[in-house]
Amino acid sequence: MCATPNVSLALPESGTSPPSQGLQALLLAEREGFLRFLRARGAGDAAEDIFQDTWLRLAAAQTSPIAEPRNYLFRALNNVMHDRYRSAQRARRRDGEWIEINSSDAEASDAPLPDRALAARQALAEAEAVLRAEGERVLDIFRLFRIEGLGQRAIAEHLGLSLSTVEKDLQKAYRALIRLKEMHDAE
Repeated sequence: MCATPNVSLALPESGTSPPSQGLQALLLAEREGFLRFLRARGAGDAAEDIFQDTWLRLAAAQTSPIAEPRNYLFRALNNVMHDRYRSAQRARRRDGEWIEINSSDAEASDAPLPDRALAARQALAEAEAVLRAEGERVLDIFRLFRIEGLGQRAIAEHLGLSLSTVEKDLQKAYRALIRLKEMHDAE
């Protein structure tokens, strides 16, 4: 028997008659037996997918008459299952090697990319310029509070200023930085 060239690639729904000729007719007629064969060989949940892959390969194949079509289909199903297994094995090995190569601790760096480092330096310089325009004392108080982590009372004692002056200078610094942010957001 040989496969007919104009056979639909879709599997017929249950209750409809299978194609009248060829390997596809036999494949559909003995579907459950072939699925049991695949599951017994270790296909598990992939049995349906392997069955469909085999169906599609048969639909595309140009076959001559086959003396033992049932044995031929068992062999075809087995070959498709092995192809899928080998393909999955190669993918796992390839992925494992890629992870191994790209996760080397010797080459890993926490340093930012050069363009981001440059952008950060420019933003810092711009923020310092804006704060310096408010006065050197405002810049110093902001640094002590935000960078060094000193409390407002400790800053006031350290610089010999009142707590109110430190609070007002921090407010000036925050307003200046908000204006800078609004200017950047508008661009």
